[in-house]
Amino acid sequence: MRSILITGAASGIGAGIAHELAAAGHHVIVSDLSLDGAEAVAADIRGKGGSAEAVALDVTSDESVAAALAAISRPVEVLVNNAGLQHVSPLEEFPIARWDFLVQVMLTGVARLTRAVLPGMRERGFGRIVNIGSIHALVASPYKSAYVAAKHGLVGFSKVIALETADTDITINTVCPSYVKTPLVDKQIADQARTRGISESDVVSQVMLKPMPKGVFIEMDELAGTTTFLISHAARNMTGQTLVLDGGWTVQ
Repeated sequence: MRSILITGAASGIGAGIAHELAAAGHHVIVSDLSLDGAEAVAADIRGKGGSAEAVALDVTSDESVAAALAAISRPVEVLVNNAGLQHVSPLEEFPIARWDFLVQVMLTGVARLTRAVLPGMRERGFGRIVNIGSIHALVASPYKSAYVAAKHGLVGFSKVIALETADTDITINTVCPSYVKTPLVDKQIADQARTRGISESDVVSQVMLKPMPKGVFIEMDELAGTTTFLISHAARNMTGQTLVLDGGWTVQ
């Protein structure tokens, strides 16, 4: 059993991965900006017989990161950097403060939290870091400049940290799914319909699923299964890699 800290785990991908990894027998630390949301997920996991605790965590704050790591019941053996958000807008209309905030959460925040857990991982001689990237770490879509820039940066960050941790049993990899049906994606559907002037059903069929030859949303057990593999002994020599779950999007 590993102790796994997941960021942004009060809903969406984070909550889904937390449930799946807890069901596999791991201890899950559900962290989120919303402590109430994190506690609800942790309570649900415990109600199903799993091991979980909740902690408030703002990845944009050094103080919050330090307080969260001091408050949890056991050291972080596995870090899943999942916290994220989206803003859909042409660059000329994109508030620069909002642009900066997306990068702070999804790139700088990842570096901040990774930096905080690495000394303990080194001391124990083991660590696994799984970054939840996106298909947009590899390709671009219009009106998502901050998100695409942050996710592209995540891939480069992972490669650097892979080299910096190559002297011990620590790995870092980035999982890049295409669209997963979550509340964040549901909101994107509405935002893109408005921005593009098309219906929500056309956003799903023509924007989201059309680039994927398999034509289906990625499901939570696929992300959890990939994460489970990456934290296993079988993947100890897989580091700095980008694992793409995209239904064939990028092979075209």
